[in-house]
Amino acid sequence: MENKILVAYASKYGATKEIAEKIGEALKQEGLQADILPVKSVKNLAEYKAVVIGSGVYIAKWRKEAANFLKANEKLLSERPVWLFSTGPASKGDPVQLLKGWKFPKGLQPIADSIKPRDIAVFHGNINVEKMNFVEKWMMKQVKSEYGDFRDWDAITKWAKGIAEAVKK
Repeated sequence: MENKILVAYASKYGATKEIAEKIGEALKQEGLQADILPVKSVKNLAEYKAVVIGSGVYIAKWRKEAANFLKANEKLLSERPVWLFSTGPASKGDPVQLLKGWKFPKGLQPIADSIKPRDIAVFHGNINVEKMNFVEKWMMKQVKSEYGDFRDWDAITKWAKGIAEAVKK
């Protein structure tokens, strides 16, 4: 198990996957082993000392495969250090303020309470209009959301380095 960390993610169009890859890269730069995998590909949680799980957020919910992963692995996750992150808000400013204090799906909160994550972060997302279907474009128009890549790579790297520090202790 040593200092092997799992960075698992659920991503619809790839923005959350890229954030997970950045986190994994930062952990490796800090001298840790990190596997970066979609939640659907995770086979054995027992081999990891710590786990980072992230999901894109749609209508204040995590992607179904990420929610299912949390539910299916609640016991194992509660036995090791866990960090959670959500991606979504696409505009400038503090992501949690933009989401009016929202940090995690209410429906999954009892599982988070059981797992007791070390931190729950919210990162800006990347809204690529060319990848969206008609309904998604219509919804974006209704909530007057901006399009573009608003991810803050420095904030993501800083968060990951904090995780590395905690795992090494």
